[in-house]
Amino acid sequence: MSELAELSYALDTFYFLICGVLVMWMAAGFSMLEAGLVRAKNTAEILTKNIALFAIACTMYLLVGYAIMYSSDAGGILPNLGVLIGAENGVDAVTAGGDDAPYYSMRADFFFQVVFVATAMSIVSGAVAERMKLWAFLAFAVVMTGVIYPVSGYWTWGGGWLSELGFSDYAGSGIVHMAGAAAALAGVLILGPRKGKYGKDGSIHAIPGANLPLATVGTFILWMGWFGFNGGSELKLSDVASANNVAQVLVNTNAAAAGGVIAALILAKLWFRKADLTMALNGALAGLVAITAGPLTPSALGATLIGAVGGVIVVAAIVMLDKLKIDDPVGAISVHGVVGIWGLLAVPLSNGDATFGAQIIGAIAIFAWVFAASLAVWLIIKAIMGVRVSDEEEYEGVDLAECGMEAYPEFSVARVYGGSGGRPQSGGYGVGAPLGQPHAE
Repeated sequence: MSELAELSYALDTFYFLICGVLVMWMAAGFSMLEAGLVRAKNTAEILTKNIALFAIACTMYLLVGYAIMYSSDAGGILPNLGVLIGAENGVDAVTAGGDDAPYYSMRADFFFQVVFVATAMSIVSGAVAERMKLWAFLAFAVVMTGVIYPVSGYWTWGGGWLSELGFSDYAGSGIVHMAGAAAALAGVLILGPRKGKYGKDGSIHAIPGANLPLATVGTFILWMGWFGFNGGSELKLSDVASANNVAQVLVNTNAAAAGGVIAALILAKLWFRKADLTMALNGALAGLVAITAGPLTPSALGATLIGAVGGVIVVAAIVMLDKLKIDDPVGAISVHGVVGIWGLLAVPLSNGDATFGAQIIGAIAIFAWVFAASLAVWLIIKAIMGVRVSDEEEYEGVDLAECGMEAYPEFSVARVYGGSGGRPQSGGYGVGAPLGQPHAE
């Protein structure tokens, strides 16, 4: 029996770690997606943000975040703070049997959790792209990953008051995605839109991304990484019931993404008379976000419909935010925030243990905390060091201003991309502006 317990422990630990690796690979997906949807003159800086935020998230969550989020395991935050990850499980504990016997490594748990934190922070980088100071963004990343995210994470996955209330979020539609979007929204409101995005007459000027093939590759990477994101959240694989659950979760995750693409593409064609690629890409991500709160309980067809509703919502949300002059270059607030709320509300449709009341309270609490805390931090950073680059730096591109290099130096980006706000001098459409409205020449 002890050998079987050790084998099961090894299998579940390995599965947990591999799922964590898949989620870590989502960092590459966010990098490619965002690099494809910003202008060429801002590419090196957005890539710098993504690799730096991942490193900061890993370090801050190791130092304080993990202890805050799971302080209930140690009887409070302060007793847990100097422990970092905690003592590893011993053979005796694993082979003891019973409900309290650990079935995966503590280090595997930390690794899986830390890549989730980085995902939440990655959502912020795209929304504030092309006009935020690099070091202001990184300063915010320290607080977001070390304190803001872990506090609301403690309320939910850490056994806090939302968990006791019955709030259900299987893999983080609200805990991870909506939280990241709330922080992004606070930053965007402080930052303001990009130069040339909105005209004085109320017109909306599309600012197309520089590399849609790269954005498409990034979306596929995120789609693949999401199998680890949702599948790993089952936490176990080594028995029949858990293995079946993992299979159902992966099938539903894939189905929801497909539903999101189809719905977003059809709506874009009907609404704008064009099959807009950026809407299809965000439709895929919207479907994934929508199913993340409850990927186990729906049927595959139900998951497809949940994802399809997410695909419809994201197209409408992108247009709505533009009309409100909330400039989000990659559609992150719409994908992860608006659709994240839908994902939470969809859970009771197939999960009899969840209630709409608990889901609404959870959504409001997480959003309110993350938005208010982020707004305060952004304002402090603005007062200390400023958050926005100068008009000249924005015009020339933040690659040169912040990184001293260009991602595509052969094209002399700073000279080619001139005009008001550095808009490209050719036609096109892009995320953040309604289709059917080309940008100003």
